[in-house]
Amino acid sequence: MFDFTPSRTGVYPDATGITAANVKSLTLRKVTLDGTVDSSPIYVNGRFVVTTTYGRTEAIDPATGAVTWRFTPSGYSSWAGSPQITTATPVADPTRKWIYAASPGGRIYKLSAATGHVAWSVSITRLPSREKIASALNFAGGHVIATTGGYVGDAPPYQGHVAIIDAKSGNLLHVWNSLCSDRPGLLDPGSCDASDSAIWGRSGAVVDPSTGDLLVATGNAPWNGSTNWGDAVLRLSGDATRLLGNYTPTNTDQLNASDQDLGSTSPVVLDAGHIAQGGKDGQIRVLSVTAMAGVSPHKGGELDVVATPSGADLFTAPAVWRTGSATYLFAGDNGATAAWRYSGGHLTRVWRHRTGGTSPVVAGGLLWVYSPVGGLNVYAPASGRLVATLRCGSGHWNSPIVVDGRVALPEGNANDHATSGVLDIWSVR
Repeated sequence: MFDFTPSRTGVYPDATGITAANVKSLTLRKVTLDGTVDSSPIYVNGRFVVTTTYGRTEAIDPATGAVTWRFTPSGYSSWAGSPQITTATPVADPTRKWIYAASPGGRIYKLSAATGHVAWSVSITRLPSREKIASALNFAGGHVIATTGGYVGDAPPYQGHVAIIDAKSGNLLHVWNSLCSDRPGLLDPGSCDASDSAIWGRSGAVVDPSTGDLLVATGNAPWNGSTNWGDAVLRLSGDATRLLGNYTPTNTDQLNASDQDLGSTSPVVLDAGHIAQGGKDGQIRVLSVTAMAGVSPHKGGELDVVATPSGADLFTAPAVWRTGSATYLFAGDNGATAAWRYSGGHLTRVWRHRTGGTSPVVAGGLLWVYSPVGGLNVYAPASGRLVATLRCGSGHWNSPIVVDGRVALPEGNANDHATSGVLDIWSVR
């Protein structure tokens, strides 16, 4: 799955076969795809699996670059080349027998990992032309977890909501709406008196490993602390039936008016008592889980606030790496990549490079950060020393995975509306 775990740590815990000693000798295979993958691949049963922006999901043999199966959703021909897209990374269940993928038609599909055949599909929006499935899908407790946002331009009506799907049957069990939240279930977004509040961070809904609760952050929309939760960090029960905690900055009205989405990235679990939240305003906030608990509204009260790597919008998913007694937070924006040491509710920056990055991952003791202008940079995580740069083309929100002696990274930008793309696969010789 995206970032390796339901809690979206961005850290692969096992050996990868790639080290600082052999990373410069990796060989590259460029695979031409019939669509752009503006997200991350996943690795299932020895195959890389990707979903293109127009909803094709396909498995690729990394040894040959051949597509071993391809699923094309009905409606593909009507979306191809249009602005109606998805940028959601698919997810596999723990058995590795099934893969769950999104389409621009607002549906989630259960696909056989062996053949790509469909077991079921379910819609998670009543208005797919306005409500986009942008974030990576998640899986926990036998449930597929998906979120919705909006398209470029924020054309109303739409809203961010969390959908919980029974993985076995495909039944849509629960929907929690971030606007008109007193109304459970799937809403016609035009029936709510507020719009927007997209849940569109790359990680989507994050599962808190200590509790099983869901953490989400919303984009611009009204906030009233009771039924409308724009520009907020929200804690939901694992089945998305109850609001358990909330936070919004004291300047939430200003953020809404100036298009500075708090939820341009998803929450990050730092430890059992603290989370971090970035935003379009160039800030990363450290929040107390205890202080934001309960259904009563909570404004402000941040424990620490630091600037994003270059002070720019944060659209990526930070990674949290624990090594010995130390905890590090890594993040990239369009202008820089940086690392902080985390301790007791505070972040202290330890290094910074003036090279931008998408969502970083730590694998095999190395930090991997893709620059959207081209190049996959490999760093020593604690010091920030540049170990290698693997050459590749430009992209957008794409991010790598590193596993089984291979690195996979898609190129391309969903906003180009292309029906072709590239998957880079580096391998140990």
